[in-house]
Amino acid sequence: MNSVLITGANRGIGLEFTRQYLARGENVIACARVPQQAAELLQLKSPQLEIIALDVSREDSILALAGHLAGRSISLYINNAGVYGQKQDLDQVDPEEWLEVFRINTIAPLLLTRVLLPFMDQQSPGKMVYLSSKMGSIAENSSGSTYVYRSSKTALNQVVKSLSIDLTKEGFSVAALHPGWVRTDMGGPNGLIDTQTSVTGLMQVIDGLDQTTNGRFFNYDGSEIPW
Repeated sequence: MNSVLITGANRGIGLEFTRQYLARGENVIACARVPQQAAELLQLKSPQLEIIALDVSREDSILALAGHLAGRSISLYINNAGVYGQKQDLDQVDPEEWLEVFRINTIAPLLLTRVLLPFMDQQSPGKMVYLSSKMGSIAENSSGSTYVYRSSKTALNQVVKSLSIDLTKEGFSVAALHPGWVRTDMGGPNGLIDTQTSVTGLMQVIDGLDQTTNGRFFNYDGSEIPW
């Protein structure tokens, strides 16, 4: 039976994705770095929920995911896991932190895609969506700064665009999604929307993805964002 696979499902947007897809009756594979510490995720008691340990900052953990998925078929892959980074201003940027943010936000999504490809539904070609950010849009950058996070998401957008081209012949639908400014640990308490609003909108966008929308960048409300 097909499943939805979600990374970073222990909190925030990933946790809300898990809740809403379970409520819809989907089988969900929820990935979290340390599942035993994901209290809210563990409270979602459902026979349709499977929780898997996945640390996207470690290549060995990414590669080990294949062993957990033997015999599975995935209809939707949601790359949600990501980090913001602490030192974002011109006079603060730390090269080592920058590399780590790139490892998690840009490199890991591509490595995960390679691991997941053999498990993606080939009969009814699956969907692959990557949570990016409007802050990664070069056209939308009118305030500067935030070098580390912006650049990692801009680079992720390029990864998504290339995947959408390389996987065209398999019929997959690939897209980058902006969740909005959401009140989460990353977005902070001043976010404009809550996780439920964001995810409800994102799921509507995902439902509408097909080959005509392949390789595009969408806001949670369905509007398109310039690269």
